[in-house]
Amino acid sequence: MKEVLLDIEQIRKDFPILHRKVNGQPLVYLDNAATSQTPQQVIDAITDYYSRYNANIHRGVHSLSQEATDAYEQARRKIQGHFNAAHPEEIIFTSGTTHAINLVAQGFTTFLSPGDEIWVSALEHHSNIVPWQMLCERSGAKLRVIPMNENGELELDVFKSNVGPQTKLVFVNHVSNALGTINPIEAIIETAHAVGAAVLVDGAQAAPHIVADFQALDVDFYTVSAHKMCGPTGVGVLYGKKDWLEKLPPYQGGGEMIATVSFEETTYAGLPHKFEAGTPNICGGIAFGAALDYLHGIGMQAIQEYEEELLQYATEKLLAIPGLKIYGEAPEKTSVISFNLEGIHPYDVGTLLDQMGIAVRTGHHCAQPIMDFYKIPGTVRASFCFYNTQEEVDRLTAGIDKARQMLS
Repeated sequence: MKEVLLDIEQIRKDFPILHRKVNGQPLVYLDNAATSQTPQQVIDAITDYYSRYNANIHRGVHSLSQEATDAYEQARRKIQGHFNAAHPEEIIFTSGTTHAINLVAQGFTTFLSPGDEIWVSALEHHSNIVPWQMLCERSGAKLRVIPMNENGELELDVFKSNVGPQTKLVFVNHVSNALGTINPIEAIIETAHAVGAAVLVDGAQAAPHIVADFQALDVDFYTVSAHKMCGPTGVGVLYGKKDWLEKLPPYQGGGEMIATVSFEETTYAGLPHKFEAGTPNICGGIAFGAALDYLHGIGMQAIQEYEEELLQYATEKLLAIPGLKIYGEAPEKTSVISFNLEGIHPYDVGTLLDQMGIAVRTGHHCAQPIMDFYKIPGTVRASFCFYNTQEEVDRLTAGIDKARQMLS
């Protein structure tokens, strides 16, 4: 590895959970693609909200309500700035990426007709497959798939040669949660826009590692979950171009998303409130802003470079283990290694690693079509964050080798 520019030991002190033991062993947390851990600075922001200014937002003239509203809207502007959205009202708070995807899928129901086509990629999480299948059932549109190859890369030639005027929507993840592949979303967006199709990018796995510039990408929709970015669970955002968000109908009806209500007629509020019915996760939104502050304090470029080095080190170490096969060997990857040991079920490996205090994910990772492509029941997935260390990789490697010897 190159010289580390981050003070990892100092960073690790910010995360209380990293100092606990699991099954009598110091915790090695390598399930960051599912949920990253939360620094004390974000925990403090949550405590501060509930301790000092817990109140509903946008509706009260009293001081607590105004303080909460200001903090919540400031978080929206932080997210806008982080991703370079053109307007703060293009940032819609949701409960997470799944909620955001369903919001768009529901909204497009009235825009599609039988014979229209929707494209998704073979590398998608279930949350970027099932809502579009449901949309096709409602509208009569046809779902098509960008295929993948053995390296875990998309076969863009198939996509480029088959899109046309019938293509209305394209949905693809920026990074595969199961394999770590970084998809060429720039080329996908350009191809889709050339035939007049809109593009939604699932950025849940990319956002912790790569800063997407929404205006430079010219993406129509982009989704993010806070809990993968050192923030809390239960909050995320949908970015949408203002023109698209104004055309889409509301996803839910209720308070906050209205301008006027009578028993004869209701008119809807403008953006972003049109899509934010009910009392939102106020604390979650504020804490998401605190998480972005924390990440910026470290530096996203430094985080990306360190994680790339850690991925390279871990890949070399794991490939030296007899009988270990890595799935997803695209040249462009984030810090995910999905693997199996020959002749051993991934669940058994994960269980033994847990007994050693090493947290990994096993199964199909909500990406069953990928596992079907490789004709396997699932994989063991080790996913790294900037607070992980080379020593933890060494413990993982030793643990896998021990599991191999015990289970062979």
